[in-house]
Amino acid sequence: MKDLLGMMGKAREMQAKFQQMQEELANVEASGQSAGGLVQVTLAGKFEMKSLKIDPSLFKEDDVEILEDLILAAHNDAKTKVEAIMQQKTQELTAGLPIPPGMKLPF
Repeated sequence: MKDLLGMMGKAREMQAKFQQMQEELANVEASGQSAGGLVQVTLAGKFEMKSLKIDPSLFKEDDVEILEDLILAAHNDAKTKVEAIMQQKTQELTAGLPIPPGMKLPF
């Protein structure tokens, strides 16, 4: 019974830590780029686009499709960085816990 109460206490503590981590991650920002920095995108922790910067040299009538592709590439680069930050924070939080391999957190 004592172990069960201890485990329940740990679960509540972990839940509070996850909630705090999610609040922190909402404030994380990461920038991604493409075309050697000619297109830059900044995303927040919930993958919300915060800013978009495009070098004026890319504004040519016949290059619209290329520009669209570069924006998508910069967005995906920033998204990858936000996901890496989230994964790192989750690993720091769960360090030492007996979590089965492949289990994704937060739930």
